[in-house]
Amino acid sequence: MKKFSTMGLAASMVLVAAGCGKSAAPAETTKPAATAAPTAAATAAPTAAGPKKLSGDFEIQYFVGGFGDKWWKKVIADFQAANPDLKIKESAGPKINEQMKPRWIAGTPPDFVYIDGPELFDRQMVTDGQLEDLTDWIKDAKNVEGEKIIDLLAQKPQEFDGKIYNIPFVMSSWGIFYDKALFKDKGWAEPKDFEDFLAVSEKIKGAGINPFIHTGKYPYYINGGVLFPAIVSANNNDYKLLQDMATNNLEAWKNPAIIKGLNKIVQMRDKGYIDKASVQINHTDSQSLFLQHKDAFIPNGLWLPNEMAKDVPATFDFGFIPSITQDKGGKVVANTSTATFCVAKKAKNKEAAKAFMQFVFSKTQASQWAELSGAPSNIKGDISSSKAPNFVKDAAKFLSSPDTVVVPTVSFAADVDKAMQDASVALTIGTITPEEWVKRVSDVVAKQKK
Repeated sequence: MKKFSTMGLAASMVLVAAGCGKSAAPAETTKPAATAAPTAAATAAPTAAGPKKLSGDFEIQYFVGGFGDKWWKKVIADFQAANPDLKIKESAGPKINEQMKPRWIAGTPPDFVYIDGPELFDRQMVTDGQLEDLTDWIKDAKNVEGEKIIDLLAQKPQEFDGKIYNIPFVMSSWGIFYDKALFKDKGWAEPKDFEDFLAVSEKIKGAGINPFIHTGKYPYYINGGVLFPAIVSANNNDYKLLQDMATNNLEAWKNPAIIKGLNKIVQMRDKGYIDKASVQINHTDSQSLFLQHKDAFIPNGLWLPNEMAKDVPATFDFGFIPSITQDKGGKVVANTSTATFCVAKKAKNKEAAKAFMQFVFSKTQASQWAELSGAPSNIKGDISSSKAPNFVKDAAKFLSSPDTVVVPTVSFAADVDKAMQDASVALTIGTITPEEWVKRVSDVVAKQKK
């Protein structure tokens, strides 16, 4: 299978994003857009508005998580300044996805939606016919600066049966974080493979620190950061298996690489390296224990440092490794996750929604996103002389390396994803075997096929 080491994912770019975002930001539901002084982005008003003058109501739904809402406030203000006759309404907050669910079910959704955070599953939304087909539109769509959007994307849009419904604006890589300062002080080496990880974990345990903690309340962290890379490694670095699993291909779920990947977690469990507090702990509590050096490793996305910025000790130096489950001499596996922009199929103002899409996918907004969120977007750019954090530059090096297998974002159906999460928690505490994990999930996949 073709490797994505040359796909432009990070030859000189930071690939960071959301996906997590469960920060405690105040909810803002269905309120008028905030006013702010327009930036240079607003000067592109004629192009942003398109050939027709935009008017009417235009509603945007966005989740507020680890990257905050400063960029959203600014870009919406800029778009409003460029389109003064448009009545923009924000539906936003850390619980907005849950709050808006009844409207999606009732067929009265917002016009534009940011797919990130809990309760939103792009594959499920496509299956349910909730998202606009953007396949033909994105082929030639240009941003407000006159550049084709599709050519600017580091990671291309995911296809669902050959169709495109959402465009990735921000991107993260799942992986394993540790504190470089702590490791330097203790004389511990960064693990390069699973053998190294087990060896250093034994030293960490001997020092009275739990080697590993994960977010048991949201097990997609351990699945994304540990299990999926382990499955890819066990499948000879071919990530097509994950893609086949995501399409509910029952034959794919019989692949022995899944059991091999699960057995890596079993080894961690049986050696006592997984903190028992992981079982039902939430993301912020697990991250706090990690920052307090109660635990040495944590699986997470690149949004972690920004999300916990107020609690990071002054001496803490984030280290990042995309994967630790590869065998000695094996390639690193970077399992990416994107946060995407979509237009609702039943949107009342699709013209404004697509114009907003053209507005945000510009280099101006990519730069503004980096400044206000602390993480660049999925739009190609050079960070060699940027002020990006070291861990972000580390991630970029991994993602551009020929020794890294970069896995394009894979989305599972909501029920299958939930089954995997529940099974992974059960596996980490020893109540099921890898074989039982596969059976549990396969049974759910079989129901999806009916």
